[in-house]
Amino acid sequence: MSRARVARRIAAGAAYGGGGIGLLGVATVGVLLAEVQLARRSVGGGVAPLAPTADGRYGRSFEQPASGEEPLRLALLGDSTAAGQGVRRAGQTPGALLASGLAAVAERPVDLRNVALPGARSDDLDRQVALLMSAAGGPPDVCVIMIGANDVTHRMPATESVRHLAAAVRRLRTAGAEVVVGTCPDLGTIEPVYQPLRWLARRASRQLAAAQTIVVVEQGGRTVSLGDLLGPEFAANPREMFGVDNFHPSAEGYATAAMAILPTVCASLGVWPEGERLEVDRREGMLPVAKAAAEAAAEAGTEVTGARAPWALLKHRRRRRVAAPVETPAPTDSPAP
Repeated sequence: MSRARVARRIAAGAAYGGGGIGLLGVATVGVLLAEVQLARRSVGGGVAPLAPTADGRYGRSFEQPASGEEPLRLALLGDSTAAGQGVRRAGQTPGALLASGLAAVAERPVDLRNVALPGARSDDLDRQVALLMSAAGGPPDVCVIMIGANDVTHRMPATESVRHLAAAVRRLRTAGAEVVVGTCPDLGTIEPVYQPLRWLARRASRQLAAAQTIVVVEQGGRTVSLGDLLGPEFAANPREMFGVDNFHPSAEGYATAAMAILPTVCASLGVWPEGERLEVDRREGMLPVAKAAAEAAAEAGTEVTGARAPWALLKHRRRRRVAAPVETPAPTDSPAP
């Protein structure tokens, strides 16, 4: 995808969203970056526990060797949010929550592999995809990507950010994997960031999220808007929903995010009990891709799926509570990330 085409698509999404990408000039974003970095240092030194390793097999109770069915394979890519930084137990990470939830819905065991890297930006996705593609057994059945916050705080141009994301999604889809992207979270929910920088952080996050949605849908993937990490709980209860460093989500925050992403992951594999029938009272419908992207960025938990260009399907899937795994995942034959 050319940079010019990416720029045009981002501009269209920004127009639907009520403002241009250019409103956040270099100087403004520089101030935003300094404020975010200061906020991270001012709360617990910006330190969170290392992300626990959650790779392994979930849903072993569904194993039926006589059936000949292989376990579903789930991979997570992205940054510290995808890795699960901020919690101390493997079962509290988004990967473990999604793997156990998918196993329960599909009634099949799920092998999880997480190649996400704390601190990663979108330009690291090529390396992460290469790790998955080199693993024995071929590509995963479904990949979940959570990326974007570090792109905003490190001033990566949106056109460059989504170019890397589009390339990763395209490579995974070409290999036969379903792809679900949790778009850039709302950095305006970080408690130590104050107005007017909180407004600027929210605006930059939403504009990147809309741009991500446009390119992901064009490459055959699906997106789920993470927004304020999925729910008014973050605004109302930031100390409960954020982790010990007030920057990464807490166990409850990750559970909330996983609860919103799980229906789309299951739907991508055809195992979610809901049909694709639109519910008008839930404001679901077919929209131009750019308009759907802007609306999704403004409302957390919204799914956007490609239909027929230039149209996309906007859905608000009913969430299902995701319980933490009660079993310890056993290692699989896949190499460690």
